[in-house]
Amino acid sequence: MLTKFESKSARVKGLAFHPVRPWVCASLHNGAIQLYVFTYASFLYRPAMVLLASLVSRKIFPPIFLRRVIAWDYRVGTVIDRFEEHEGPVRGVDFHLHEPLIVSGGDDYKIKVWDYKLRRCLFTLLGHLDYIRTVQFHPNATQFPWILSASDDQTLRLWDFQKRSCLSVLTGHNHYVMCASFHPSEDLIVSASLDQTVRVWDTTGLRKKQMGGGMDAGFGGAGMSSVNGSSGGRSGTGNSAALNVQAELFGTNDVVVKYVLEGHDRGVNWASFHPTLPLLASAADDRQVKLWRMSETKAWEVDTLRGHANNVSCCLFHPKHELVVSNSEDRSIRVWDVSKRVGVQTFRREGDRFWILAAHRTQNLLAAGHDSGMIVFKLERERPASSPGPTNKLYYVRGRELFCHDYSRATGGGSGIDVPIASLRRVGQQAQTDGIGSAPRFLSYNQHNPSEGNILVCSEVDGGCYELITFSLTNSSGSVTDGKRGSCLGPAVFLGRNRFAVLDRQQRQIVVKNLNNETTKRVQPPVPNVDALLEGGASGRLLLRAEDRAILFEVQSRRVLGEITAPKIKNVIWSPDGSKVAILCKYGVVIADRQLEQLCSISDTVRIKSGAWDVSPTGGTSSELFIYTTLHHVKYCLPSGDTGTIRTLDNPLYAMRVVKDQLFCLDREARSRVVEIDTTEARFKLALANKRYGQVMHMVRHSRLCGRVIVAYLQSKGFPEVALHFVREPRTRFRLALACGNIEAAMESAFALEQQAAAEGKETGRDIWGELGSEALRQGNHQVVEMSYQRTKDFDRLSFLYMLTGDTEKLRKMLKISNMRNDIMGRYHNALFLGDAAERVAVLEESGNLPLAYVSATMHGLDEAAEKIKVAIETNGGTVEGLMDKVGEASTRTGGCLLQPPTPIMRANNWPTMDVKKTTLEDLEAAEAEQNGTDSYNETSPIDAGNDHAQGEAAWDDGGFDDGMGADDDLGFDDDDGGAGWGDDLDDLGDEFVDVAHPSKAQDEMAGLEDVTEDAFQMPTSGRPPAGCWVANSSHAADHMAAGGASSALQLLNRQIAASDYSVLKEAMIGCYLGATMSMPGIPGSVSMQVPLLRNDAVGNPGAESLPRNSLKMKNLAAGVRSGYRFFQGGKFNDAKAAFGDVLTMIPLVVTDNRGEASEMKEMLEISREYITAIRIKGAMAECASDPIRSTELSAYFTHCNLQPSHLLLALRSAMGTSFKHKNFIVAASFARRLLELPDMSSQKNADLRVKASKVLQKSEQMARNAHTLNYNESKTFAIDCKNFLPIYSGEPCVKCSFCGSSYADVEAVSHKVCVTCSFCAVGVETIGLVSGS
Repeated sequence: MLTKFESKSARVKGLAFHPVRPWVCASLHNGAIQLYVFTYASFLYRPAMVLLASLVSRKIFPPIFLRRVIAWDYRVGTVIDRFEEHEGPVRGVDFHLHEPLIVSGGDDYKIKVWDYKLRRCLFTLLGHLDYIRTVQFHPNATQFPWILSASDDQTLRLWDFQKRSCLSVLTGHNHYVMCASFHPSEDLIVSASLDQTVRVWDTTGLRKKQMGGGMDAGFGGAGMSSVNGSSGGRSGTGNSAALNVQAELFGTNDVVVKYVLEGHDRGVNWASFHPTLPLLASAADDRQVKLWRMSETKAWEVDTLRGHANNVSCCLFHPKHELVVSNSEDRSIRVWDVSKRVGVQTFRREGDRFWILAAHRTQNLLAAGHDSGMIVFKLERERPASSPGPTNKLYYVRGRELFCHDYSRATGGGSGIDVPIASLRRVGQQAQTDGIGSAPRFLSYNQHNPSEGNILVCSEVDGGCYELITFSLTNSSGSVTDGKRGSCLGPAVFLGRNRFAVLDRQQRQIVVKNLNNETTKRVQPPVPNVDALLEGGASGRLLLRAEDRAILFEVQSRRVLGEITAPKIKNVIWSPDGSKVAILCKYGVVIADRQLEQLCSISDTVRIKSGAWDVSPTGGTSSELFIYTTLHHVKYCLPSGDTGTIRTLDNPLYAMRVVKDQLFCLDREARSRVVEIDTTEARFKLALANKRYGQVMHMVRHSRLCGRVIVAYLQSKGFPEVALHFVREPRTRFRLALACGNIEAAMESAFALEQQAAAEGKETGRDIWGELGSEALRQGNHQVVEMSYQRTKDFDRLSFLYMLTGDTEKLRKMLKISNMRNDIMGRYHNALFLGDAAERVAVLEESGNLPLAYVSATMHGLDEAAEKIKVAIETNGGTVEGLMDKVGEASTRTGGCLLQPPTPIMRANNWPTMDVKKTTLEDLEAAEAEQNGTDSYNETSPIDAGNDHAQGEAAWDDGGFDDGMGADDDLGFDDDDGGAGWGDDLDDLGDEFVDVAHPSKAQDEMAGLEDVTEDAFQMPTSGRPPAGCWVANSSHAADHMAAGGASSALQLLNRQIAASDYSVLKEAMIGCYLGATMSMPGIPGSVSMQVPLLRNDAVGNPGAESLPRNSLKMKNLAAGVRSGYRFFQGGKFNDAKAAFGDVLTMIPLVVTDNRGEASEMKEMLEISREYITAIRIKGAMAECASDPIRSTELSAYFTHCNLQPSHLLLALRSAMGTSFKHKNFIVAASFARRLLELPDMSSQKNADLRVKASKVLQKSEQMARNAHTLNYNESKTFAIDCKNFLPIYSGEPCVKCSFCGSSYADVEAVSHKVCVTCSFCAVGVETIGLVSGS
């Protein structure tokens, strides 16, 4: 059983799958109806606003949240809505096939029809006189709007939900009717009752009445058919009412009993039809499941399936396999083989009785309701076993046949043809039944043997087995050799032409065998916890999967070639050239090179289903583009880390091969399919990453690339000039033009925005012209600056600009404008810029500053104005005496002069603007010129290029190669030249030297500089600073912090270990930054020089590959752990906790040199976590000293922390004393035994403790009872909840800290909260984990 979704609720009595959407509806014993969304993902609870937003966007629900809505994450299984209008338990529920309707029936005798879009009950059907057990819509509800209900009033009823009336009452049972259901395709109804019978009813008469002329008559009154089949609404309401009463009492003959099946010894709880065959299955309280066969005239019992130990609640036929699934009150679900009529599988659930089963109409899904909720599950995995073969071939298994799919023989747009290879024989009883997980799980083709075909077929039957099949590659009808079988764990892998390797199930050894199935070698893996072998990408290599990492292992030399961290690895796909490998994880993809050095890692929110590398012969995407599929999407991933979504899928598909814009895949029925995909976006990003600018610009001009995502991507990569070609929206285009310094495009967009605002009656934003003016000022284009200031009416800046450019006429105009605006300060500034002293004096006088006006007039020699101002001052009762004394005599001041405006250096039309060089991407003509030259990005041979050119598929990519090299005349290599081209160059140099002696020709020589071509000398580009190299060469947060990139360092910590509280790491991060450089004094008068300290310069200068030296080393961690040990031994628990906490904060910023140090650092991480947890438990013990139960439990948990033996001795001694003191003798004896088994107890210093432990053990064995009931079971493995200090036993739900691994049981309360152990990482966030090396 593969559980896909599980919910916790009250007892589930009814279940129904939605026919299209991934929904399941459950009716509960407490009277509620819950609507769930389920998909195939893990059970992690995350914020749910994504679900609600998507439902609103699809108009499934209105954007108004009622108080009854319970929403979680839609990828996990969430309650969409809850309907609570029934009084008492709700026992039956069903979805309409086409309309948004749900029908339910309960113990309140009511049938309710709900609209789940409107989220309310539409109407209620009344008529039953007792509990309603089941309700169901007709399978063809569009033509027959019927509802079938079964009740404890011993009747079945058929209702017309459109007219909201009863059509027919089916009587005949003499006890409770437990269930009733329609036949999927025929006019039949089956019902089961506690009268020990199963009845099959024929509804042909009612159907003919509905389809024939009786439609109008039959529903003339209350809409109920008469007893004898005639219409009852012809003579008015009195006759109709009489017929209604008659039908209520005696039923109708439109539906007649066809068979009565008797055979059960007790009441029958359930009966169901086979979807296609004339078979019935029934389940009863006699603990039996019976199979019945029907014919046109009779029905008889076929067989009885025995095995349940209590009442069988429900049974049904599997929709896709010849299986019967039943559940029972004996807490089990059983699967029966219909053809063999035996039980093949049993699934048990402790503590919960099962009540109901439901099967999806089209998918391989089942649901079961039990006492505490429900589960959605499958009986087997649906991924077909497949493996790529030689060129253009795929091998896969469908049913019990092995096929070869030949892509090269595709015709009519198909994907190819299937060639049968061999029939697979299955060994073992379980393997003989389809649909229960007996199909092959893995397939491996021998790529190392070109002479014959070898395939290993692996399955999980009997714990894991393999079968070796050998066949001819040239003769498809030749003999096939099989029968070479053996046991293994996981997939078997070919190592060479005549060797393959399997993993031994018992000893976990790598067993190498030849093609005769003979063992030739046994190799011990480098790590003990290897659980699967995967393809190694080359002969003699294997990938070993061990927990959350993959190890590249060479079998012959027994060397570890590489190692990479990847959680929950499912499969690996090597690129066609073997240079890269894609590691498919449960929720992510890791791409690495052939030495297993990580290139990129991406994560997804849903499970990864499959993946394939692009094998297109042209375009440069082969082995560079990886396509992978999820449940409902096709996505791509590039080695640079760029990802995107290509298209959606209606049903899951498994990618096998990618060629250009075609995805070859297999569906769940192992049928080959071809899906059209558009990889333009991926090819565009790949060309941009590989600097194939000609290809980029061709795609810009000829591909339909658009959208905010592409624009944002180009901006983030530093190519806003390319985004200008996509964007037509003025505001976005304006931002992009400013980013790339394109003043012309920015002006065009600014005018467009102005016109748009004018048309809408709005004011143009000052920020637009302000930003344009700032950029133009940066480039030195003062004409655009002038226009921007004019648009924004920034008169002060405009006047200053005119002063700098020496435009006195416009300054005069600005002075007039200031005068008209009564702007005193503006007038004074303009007068000051013009050097107009008289105007300044006039401004001061008019503004009432007469003393200042007098001083200014006197200083500038304006005697008349000074005299006039003097009179005005004295008239107002003032005096001018002493004013000039404050200023001082001008003749006595050294260097004193009058303030005059500066003389502008240039008075030309515009300043020399800063050179904003157009890139190749921005200049389309330059891109085309490059395209017509040598094609630096062409990866195909000239032959292939010529073929593609002839086909017209990639003329822009390859035609330039022929044009550039096909004609010698274009390159100047004619035979007649005789080297004259070189002589002309020397002659030109000689003329230049002669021209230097003539001063009159100096102007011409300077003008000639404009004709210098790109072949002339140019200044070399500046090198990259060390900090830039550090960031580019490392993915470790410490290296980014050393380079000063605090933002990228914090982002790395958040992505890798979900760090969220960075204040704890502040001291360590500052140490990384300060420790990466040193300061050297320079020459006197100059600043000190910053010298980077490198850790990889032992041999020589690493240049661009440099990495910074880290101030934190492994010795710092070791010293911190030793300090923690010392404090813990001495009982200084606060100091010990602080020491281990410091170790946890240093670990993310320590760079290890090798795998040994990385393993040692992870071990220190675990030690620090265990000791901090132990110290916190010790503190809780002190707080609960008065509570004997809790103190004993905490002391017991204290002993299960992974401590050093000497510290464990102290913990066991304390726990033994506490439990013995509180008379919990059973656990006291357990602690005493563990204490006596410690090695340190044999030493002389612990002799007294050994005697005490022996006495406690003896006394405890005599008493042999616990005075209290403790939440502690030493026989079971458990983790400790670091928040509440409670055990988390194996199988119980929990979440862990992404960094330190602390466990928490309360999933909802602690998810995305800061871990209490490490104090800076979030809990429950799935990440790649700690990165220890650069």
